Amino acid sequence: MRRGEGHAVTQDARRGRRVTVVLAALVLLTGAALVALTVSRSGGPARDGPEAGFARDMSAHHAQAVRMSFIVRDRTDDRDVRLLAYDIISTQSAQIGMMTAWLDEWGLPKTDPAGPMRWMSGHGGHPGASAAMPGMATRERLTDLEKASGRAAEVLYLRLMAAHHRGGVAMAEAVLARTDHDRVRRLARTMVEGQRSEITLMNEMLRRRGGPAA
Repeated sequence: MRRGEGHAVTQDARRGRRVTVVLAALVLLTGAALVALTVSRSGGPARDGPEAGFARDMSAHHAQAVRMSFIVRDRTDDRDVRLLAYDIISTQSAQIGMMTAWLDEWGLPKTDPAGPMRWMSGHGGHPGASAAMPGMATRERLTDLEKASGRAAEVLYLRLMAAHHRGGVAMAEAVLARTDHDRVRRLARTMVEGQRSEITLMNEMLRRRGGPAA
């Protein structure tokens, strides 16, 4: 072997070792990232825990409030009722997005195959049980709202939504008693304060329309 050829072989060997070291480092970094992701998810809320149950069930609860608000928006020209409906649509749609993002972050399913409300004591709070969410309007009442118009639609909406909000407050208070998760607690407190305030507003609106408080 000539002198120049030996030098070239040495350089190739060094480059090969560098490539091997780089590949090994990439493998280690990828493994560390996967371990960190697994640890992060395993250290998050449990699949059947109150945080996940609250995020799933409150998202479904909010979805009905948004639906009722869209219905009344098209059934009345009253400015105050339409403004309230718009506020509920905007606020609760944003909160649904937040809770859905939590479930994605935690690597948890959006629905519980075993049924809703298992996390909330007194509402199907043992394994395998399920129960209706508090405050939810029945299908018949939703149909009534879709058929109503004007003052009748306003009064029915306000009564249904006040009951719906009371159910939402009960769910938010239930998760506050069951979790130390900072983000879940902050959102639940926001819901309690906001929905209690809107219940007061809706009762005032009902009185102005000659109906009893809900």
